[in-house]
Parts: sequence; structure tokens; C-alpha cells
Amino acid sequence: MEYLLLIYADEKNDPGRSDNEEQNAEILNEYISFTQEARDAGVVLGLNPLQTTDAATTVRVRNGKTETTDGPFAETKEQLAGYYLVDCDNLDQALEWAAKVPGAKWGSIEVRPIWKLSGE
Repeated sequence: MEYLLLIYADEKNDPGRSDNEEQNAEILNEYISFTQEARDAGVVLGLNPLQTTDAATTVRVRNGKTETTDGPFAETKEQLAGYYLVDCDNLDQALEWAAKVPGAKWGSIEVRPIWKLSGE
């Protein structure tokens, strides 16, 4: 079954986006190691880090009119920072992988099963 591991962190206090280059490199290496472990296990289907919310644009269509707003959909304490799409045997296995995501140490990882539409 496929699961999306959504990585949330406070952009203002994310240790991986600090001015400390040594700390950033250490965290990047943690992500590289985790990603390699997940790839070696054959569970990774896709992944991407996201730019910060100041690069986001939200689109809404109301009464046939498209409206755009700079920034994310909602103001929150933690922002979506990236994701891993994984293929796991069950939720327990997906939760085990989520706990290994480096960002779980300072942010949170939301685990969401992929809803397969009929005909896929």
C-alpha cells in the first residue's frame, strides 16, 4: 500500500535551514542516509523537498473566477517542507519509516494512505 510521509517543520526554527552551514550539511547528510536506506529497502516511490512558503501561491476558483494569493493556504505553526511517497506492507511499516525521517526530531511527519481511485 502506498503512503505519503508529509514532513512538517517550523520554517523559522528549522535547523536544516539555518545560517549554520555545518549544521545544514549534517542534516542534509542525515536525509541522504535515510533516503538511501529507504531506497535500498525498495520502499521509496518518490520524494521532494519543498521551497519555503514565501514561494507558495494558493489558487481558489469561486463562482467561475480564479483567485490567487501569495503564500500558503493557511497560517500554521509548522509548514509542509517535503514528502516521501513510500510503498509499505501496512500502516505499521509506514509509521516505522516515518519515525526514521530526520525531520521527525524537530518537526512532525504526517502519514497518509494514498486513496486509489477505481480504474487505476
